[in-house]
Amino acid sequence: MRRLLVPLVPVAALALLATGCAPQDDDAAAPASSASASASGSATTARCSPDTMDTKTKGTLTVATDKPAYEPWFSGDDPSNGKGFESAVAFAVAKQLGFEQGSVKWVTAGFNQVISPAPKDFDVDVNQVSITDARKKNIDFSSGYYDVAQSVVTVKGSKAAGAKSIADLKGLKLGAQVGTTSYTVAKDTIAPSEQVAVFNTNDDAKAALQNGQVDALVVDLPTGLFLAAADLKNGQLVGQLPSSGTPEQFGMVLDKGSSLTACVSQAVDALRADGTLKQLEQQWLTSTAGAPELQ
Repeated sequence: MRRLLVPLVPVAALALLATGCAPQDDDAAAPASSASASASGSATTARCSPDTMDTKTKGTLTVATDKPAYEPWFSGDDPSNGKGFESAVAFAVAKQLGFEQGSVKWVTAGFNQVISPAPKDFDVDVNQVSITDARKKNIDFSSGYYDVAQSVVTVKGSKAAGAKSIADLKGLKLGAQVGTTSYTVAKDTIAPSEQVAVFNTNDDAKAALQNGQVDALVVDLPTGLFLAAADLKNGQLVGQLPSSGTPEQFGMVLDKGSSLTACVSQAVDALRADGTLKQLEQQWLTSTAGAPELQ
C-alpha cells in the first residue's frame, strides 16, 4: 500500500492518491529487516560518503517525491524546506551520509514512475511507499523509516469525540474494514464490549460513521489523517494506537540493484537506533498533525 495524501491546511487542494492504501499489491507488506539490501555487516563510513557513493550527480543526493507534496509528510508543497515528516527524514538520511543540506536536490516523480522497473532519474524517492515483496521484484527499498500506526477517527459530537484513552473506547461501537490490520487492532487492542462492526471497504465504513451507525472507525494513521482533515464532514482524529504485531512500513525507493541501497539502509537504521526517526515522528505526525498516542 501507499499513502492517503493528507492536506492539513484547508487551502490545499485535496486528492486521495493511492496510499499506505494505494494500489494494493498481492503480497503483504514486508518489514524493514527484509527490505532489499542492508549490507552484510555494515557499509563502511568511507564507502558511504558523498565522494565515494555513485549518485546521479557527484557530490549531490537527488531525492524524488510526488507533486503536490502533502502535509504532514511535507509542508507548503515544498519538499526542500525540511518541514514535514518525510522532508525531515530525507534531510536526516542525507546528513547521516555526509551530504550537506545544499547538496540535496529535489525532483518530482509520480507513483507509477517510482514503482516501475524503469531506470530512475533520482537516487532515492521518499513518498509513503509501502515495502512489499511484489514491489521488491522491480525496485530496491531502504530499511523502513516509518512503521504505519493504526488510528481512531470519528466525527465531532459523537460518543468517541472526547475519548482520551483506550479505556474510553471500550464501551463504544467501533467499525473497521474486513481482513485488515485495523480490524485486528480494534478487536484485540481496544477489545470493545460490543462486537466490532465489519465493512467491505473503507468507503462503507466511512458512510456508517457519518450516518451514526458506529461511533468511530479504526484505520491506519495516514487514512485517519485524510478522513479527519478532508473526507469526513466534521471529521476528528481521536488519536493513534500502540503498535501491534508486524507493522506495514514505508521505505525509500531506489533502482533495482542500486549500489546506494546498503548505504541508505545503514543511514535509516542509524536514525532509528539513535531515536531520530521517533523524534521526527512525534514532531510532525503526533504533535503537529494532532495524532496523540492513546494508552
